Amino acid sequence: MKTTLNKIRSHHPCTEGWAKLLKNLGKTKADDEPLAITTILESNGIDDALWCLRAVDGYQKEMRLFAVDCARSVQHLMTDQRSIAAIDVAERHAHGNATDNELNAVWAAALDAAWDETISTASSAAWYTASSAAWYTASSAAWYTASSAARETQANLLCFICAEIEYQEETK
Repeated sequence: MKTTLNKIRSHHPCTEGWAKLLKNLGKTKADDEPLAITTILESNGIDDALWCLRAVDGYQKEMRLFAVDCARSVQHLMTDQRSIAAIDVAERHAHGNATDNELNAVWAAALDAAWDETISTASSAAWYTASSAAWYTASSAAWYTASSAARETQANLLCFICAEIEYQEETK
């Protein structure tokens, strides 16, 4: 999975993360050279790599399934069935087995669940999963557990997904 510095810049990254990325790449400004998400992960860490997923074109299925996996990691903390249903439908949608209307319905229900649970991060993870925001889902899941192990697991999963995509593209 790749993006470019120009695409990242168009999403207005934080000053600190942007400066760190440029420094680690040995660059002073944005360009259109392909940039692997794994390079961002190695340079800036999981939070910035997840944030940069918004600047990746395509791979919606892979990003949604990544978000599902991250939300599932905190599913045991979810107390509202609407949150769990959102994850289930998001997963089915990624595989083409749920409609956009179904996804929109559970997205709205998961948002209500998050509000009803006083915006718990576990429920927020479900809502973000339904909205296909992989970067928010993974971050919500990691922040909720406040666990370096959760962040490491997400980083490893992201590396695996990126390696799988690279392999598929190379063997085409």
